[in-house]
Amino acid sequence: MLSLSKARHQTYELTAAQLEALDKIKTVIGPSGYITELDAMQPHVVDWRGIYKGRAELVVYPKTTQEVADIVKICARAMLPIVPQGGNTSMCGGSVPLDSSPSIVLCLSRMNRIRDFDKNNYTMTVEAGCILQKLQQIASESDRYFPLSLAAEGSCMIGGNLATNAGGTNVLRYGNARELVLGLEVVLPDGQILEGLHALRKDNTGYDLKHLFLGSEGTLGIITAAVLKLFPKPQGIYAAYCAVSSVSAAIELLNRARTESGDCVETFELISRLVMDLVLKHIPNSQDPLNQRYQHYVLLELVSTAEDSRELYNRFETILGKAMEDGLILDAALAQSEVQRQAFWSLRENATESQKIEGASIKHDISVPISVIPEFYETAWNAVLEVEPEARLIAFGHAGDGNLHFNVAEPELGKTEDFIDNWDKINEAVHRTVHKYGGSISAEHGIGQLKREELAHYKTETALQVMQKIKTALDPNSIMNPGKVI
Repeated sequence: MLSLSKARHQTYELTAAQLEALDKIKTVIGPSGYITELDAMQPHVVDWRGIYKGRAELVVYPKTTQEVADIVKICARAMLPIVPQGGNTSMCGGSVPLDSSPSIVLCLSRMNRIRDFDKNNYTMTVEAGCILQKLQQIASESDRYFPLSLAAEGSCMIGGNLATNAGGTNVLRYGNARELVLGLEVVLPDGQILEGLHALRKDNTGYDLKHLFLGSEGTLGIITAAVLKLFPKPQGIYAAYCAVSSVSAAIELLNRARTESGDCVETFELISRLVMDLVLKHIPNSQDPLNQRYQHYVLLELVSTAEDSRELYNRFETILGKAMEDGLILDAALAQSEVQRQAFWSLRENATESQKIEGASIKHDISVPISVIPEFYETAWNAVLEVEPEARLIAFGHAGDGNLHFNVAEPELGKTEDFIDNWDKINEAVHRTVHKYGGSISAEHGIGQLKREELAHYKTETALQVMQKIKTALDPNSIMNPGKVI
């Protein structure tokens, strides 16, 4: 398996205070609330991609915010690092411990209660260990909609989603995770509880502290609960799988669809042919919606909250028809049922899994202004080919909000070792181009361990200094998720 892990495996000794702290934590949490066996801890110390492998002295599963606070106080006094963890679906090694220093993993999976559901205020107050898909279902059952949606929604937890400011497929219409939060409850690095579960849409009483922790990847505190925004439940969702003549045509289609639908576009996913080929090759029961092969595809959805949404469907047909007449769309399939719509989504959502099965790939979760996506796409790929002429481009993602997963796969006939040797050069080629076009080297996956060193090259010195000052002020002993972000 592909691994970036350096052969650290450094030996270390726990201090007497840290050994005592571990015993105290066990007493606080009780015998059913922790594990110490190496085999049982493996799912918590290895990241989803199998790249980062750490170790922990203890994995704890608190059930209440007070238990989290008590554990953090013990760790703060002993200067014992803590790695907060949800579903451990991080793509950047942000949710696993290092193996070079002692630490505990604090898993929030048992904090999974819905504390409040306010249908009229369009909010629900939830604990950090709630599975994202469960929250979607609970909202839907009450005729409401929680729009955060991503491929790992069946296992990822909302606390981790908020700690990484997750994006997903609906950012175009609803924004990133931080835009779906009204209030937070957070345990600070000294064990104090910041009680901010306010269900207000307007509150100008000083600094909006929740934004410090949204996207902080657990380096400033532990999110234990949140007040989430809800929306009217969609009454009509219409999806089309379109072959487009070019990346530029895809962006023009996006502009037209937003304007001509009354801005009812919820998702706009760009998918390259190689992505399609890998999904069809590795994922059972996958089917190509179209009869011919094309180089570029778009998964486009329009959503209506009106009870009678047939008008939007008719408008959708008109938009697609005109785009075909003008040569933007080469072919298209419009979903005639929810089953067919989900089949379209299966092609997109299995992109990550299929490339993992295929072999080594170098992933780039980047964003650029939507208007420069076509130019970036060509320039960045030419820069990669200068490093590895036989590399393959696995490009897909949320083009509607400027976020592309611009992944580079090893040559079809192998040469894996040479490919991995060029890892840094390929990264540099892509990220240099991202920077040239005013983009970001991390659109939605965060920094974690993977991009920590690179962050220094693409963030201004002033911004890095401010980040460090905030970290030092809140976590002077650096016990919160050390080795991540900064």
